[in-house]
Parts: sequence; C-alpha cells; structure tokens
Amino acid sequence: MRILITNDDGINAEGIKALERIALSLTSDVWVAAPEVEQSGASRAITLSSPLRVRALGLKRFAVSGTPADCVLLAIENLMHDGPPDLVLSGVNRGQNLGEDVTVSGTVAGAIQGMAHGSPSIALSQAIARYHDDESVLFHTAETFAPGIIRKLVETGWPSDVIININFPDLEPEEVDTVEVCAQGIRDVKNGHAERRTDLRGRDYYWMGWHGLPDNAPEGTDLYAVRNGRISITPLHIDLTHKPTLHSLKAVLGGRPPKS
Repeated sequence: MRILITNDDGINAEGIKALERIALSLTSDVWVAAPEVEQSGASRAITLSSPLRVRALGLKRFAVSGTPADCVLLAIENLMHDGPPDLVLSGVNRGQNLGEDVTVSGTVAGAIQGMAHGSPSIALSQAIARYHDDESVLFHTAETFAPGIIRKLVETGWPSDVIININFPDLEPEEVDTVEVCAQGIRDVKNGHAERRTDLRGRDYYWMGWHGLPDNAPEGTDLYAVRNGRISITPLHIDLTHKPTLHSLKAVLGGRPPKS
C-alpha cells in the first residue's frame, strides 16, 4: 500500500511525525507533502495568485509553500511519479476537528483533496484541553489506536465521495476503551471571536481565536463522543445540499424567475 500524508500544522510539527510512524506501521511506501509553515484554518484553499515552491527533504518527503490542499494536489499530480496513493492520511492535528469546525479545518481539507483525486482519505486529530502552545498533546494516544483503526477501515472500505474523520480524546491510551461511529455535531455555543489589540504605533488590529466554551451537543455526535473520552469516527462528504429545503423551494421558485 502506498500512503501519502499531509497536515496543516506544518512539515516540522510533532503531529506529522506521529503520523509518519503510524503510516510506517502499515507500509514502507510512505510519502510526505506538508506545508512549509502552519496553515491551520486554511480549509480547502488552493493557491492561485502566487507561485508554489517545493523543497525536497528526501526522496519521498516534501515541504510546500502552500496549503494542505496544495500539498495533496501537487503530490498526486506532480511529485509521486510512480502512481497515486492508495490512501491519504492527514494529521495528526494538534487539537480536535469536530462539529462545524470541520469546514475550516486544513486537516480535513487535506483528506478532502485526496478524495477529490480518487484516493481513499482519512483525517486524524488529537484532542487537547485548550489551544495554547504550553498545552501538552498526547500524540501517543493517536499512535496507539490509529494503526488498528485504519487497517479495519481499509478492510471495510467506504464510498469514494466520503472521507473519514477520526478524533482521539485528550486521555492516556489506557483510559480510552471505546470507539464510536457518530455524526458530525453542531455546537450550541458561539466559540469564535475576534480580540481587538493595539500595536506599538497605536494602530488597531484583530486576533482571531476560540473561547473554548463547553458545548452540550447530544449523544451520537462527534462532540459528545470526544467530550466523554471516546474515539470518534465520522464519515463526511462535501455535498452540502439541504434536501428538504431543496424540495420546498422547488415548489415556490420552480419555472420562470419572478420579477420585482
């Protein structure tokens, strides 16, 4: 099996080192294409207005001056000369990717780009208590369970227009005893915020971030599972059409367009 790995925390992140070890436990044919610098929150952005630079760090290891989606696209189309990957792994992200956050996650986007190029793809994230540089991350928890879960997923298979999103709880491996296949949740709190600050020249600027407020998402969701110490596995796809509204609007707006 040929595996391509990427991330959004950057080529030197601890999480991608953990993912390399996970991938190497599954096969010896592991390729790495990751952003030169952190690209958290980049979602599925593709660099169109500036050139991309690729820095070769080895025969199968590349740093790219772009987003996770750039990395996967370049790797599959230009760097992997002997053929595309049989599996794309994205992560292991420093922090959970749950609920509505999956739509801004560069980690999830790396997997989506792999799926778009015809390769089964999995996003992996290791939960942390808070998003702060001083926070320790239990990547060894992901390393303990990911190989077995990935093997089982590959054996089972999943639709070609779906990616798998895995989140490991912020617990030591011996404290984790449950894997839950669950739905994407939606938080009942508003975590995103912008803090206004002032630079040394007296000019205002803003720093985006999250409050980290606890949510009350119901059982059966990824948010609930990870909050309760479980490994969450969620199949995701990018068809964002809301079918009930589609049908109700057809009854109102079908046919000739209305005039003002």
